[in-house]
Amino acid sequence: MLSRVADSTCWMGRYVERAENVARFVDVNLNLMLDSPSGLEQQWQPLIQTTGDDESFARRYGAATRENVIHFLTFDPENPNSILSCLRSARENARSIREIISSEMWEQINRFYLMVREAAANPPRDQGEHGFYTAVKEASHLFEGLAEATLMRNEAWHFLRLGRMLERADKTSRILDVKYFILLRSVADVGTPFDDIQWAAVLRSASAFEMYRKRHGRLSPEGVVQFLLLDPEFPRAIRFCLNSARDSLHAISATPLDSFKHPPERLLGQLCSDLAYASVKEIVQHGLHEYLDDLQTRMNRVSQGVFDTFFARRMPESGKKSTLHRHGQ
Repeated sequence: MLSRVADSTCWMGRYVERAENVARFVDVNLNLMLDSPSGLEQQWQPLIQTTGDDESFARRYGAATRENVIHFLTFDPENPNSILSCLRSARENARSIREIISSEMWEQINRFYLMVREAAANPPRDQGEHGFYTAVKEASHLFEGLAEATLMRNEAWHFLRLGRMLERADKTSRILDVKYFILLRSVADVGTPFDDIQWAAVLRSASAFEMYRKRHGRLSPEGVVQFLLLDPEFPRAIRFCLNSARDSLHAISATPLDSFKHPPERLLGQLCSDLAYASVKEIVQHGLHEYLDDLQTRMNRVSQGVFDTFFARRMPESGKKSTLHRHGQ
């Protein structure tokens, strides 16, 4: 497979997943506001921190009001991580590899983008907002389902899953980090009904609330961290996502799982092993924020390693630096 095609396939998966995750964050926060006893406006700033776009937002919008944050994260064409921008980029990547993906996938991502573009021209209000974000999540699920049902399990499918799982793991780590380090307003809130509401919102942002109840029952901070960070069976848990990404990476390189040929295989293998033997009590005792911060750094190294190994364009002349090409992060 050409590096250009592999690059586009991987980033198509990442962009669709990113759009879905942004929709999850906003929709859950809209519902959280209904249950929050006070201080509603200040609950919007953490969403900007979740996406890592603090500086860009502050420079262009200033105050993190409900209207500003929703527009920035959903319809702002100048924000590369808005739902509209992500789907525009995903569609362009899909257009460049139409001979690789199925016609059903192309038609769905085209419909998906047009739906959001139409909503940007006439943004939903009040009761219509929940319906819109639900439609975004369902459109993403339909695209993923079509990929599962219509693509051969070849390199294209594995690059698509690799991008999707790396993106999903990153976003799950960010929402956990924001809750534990930023979103909780004071120590006095720990253990209160408001604290339980927030932890339930974290689970709902990953469609994990019902599965968590089946696995752990009562809500607890350690239980939520255990489930979203270390569970090997829940499809939005970080460990599950990274294990899936590792399997696809080894399928692409044809390297056995117990060895490595390229740097990202070693980095991802070490990361998966660490998560397999991690203890949630030790993680919380030593600092969840610090652990997640290090985890995000390591996942970024994996993503950079994948780019350097499979996507970077190298000059044929010896001694010249690689020319990097990327569809944006």
